[in-house]
Amino acid sequence: MTNKSCYIALMEIAHEDTPGRLRALPTRLVNQVAILANRATERAFEATGSRRYHYALLSTLGEFGPASQADLGRRTRIDRSDIVAALNDLAERGLIERTPDPSDRRRNIVTITKAGTRHLDELDQRIEGAQDELLAALSVAERRELVRLLTRILDDRVQG
Repeated sequence: MTNKSCYIALMEIAHEDTPGRLRALPTRLVNQVAILANRATERAFEATGSRRYHYALLSTLGEFGPASQADLGRRTRIDRSDIVAALNDLAERGLIERTPDPSDRRRNIVTITKAGTRHLDELDQRIEGAQDELLAALSVAERRELVRLLTRILDDRVQG
């Protein structure tokens, strides 16, 4: 994305001319920031051939180890049909392997490969840059507080 198209994209969500009652709605603000976050992530991953789903799946496998497709879906909250497409792509690229589950031959166990671990390391570096881009206006303490508050909202919604 060029600087000009980034500027145009930001203008689409700029809120200077937005009515005050809309600027004061947390739901709207979170949605608008999510749009910026998604765009920053897409730009960060663009040259790698990976997308957000790939990162979520590789991160989950990297942290928790081998898992079934169903377990990956539950952990990442990615729809089953999207999981299959993303895993197919990762397998074609040699970033994951699928092997039959010894306890149930009808399902596969998905494992991250060495190439997948290296790719995940690259994506980690790129996503860090996207965080810096998105949160440039915040201090380190403000970033920690934002993460704390967003986590609190999510935890309450998941548990509630």
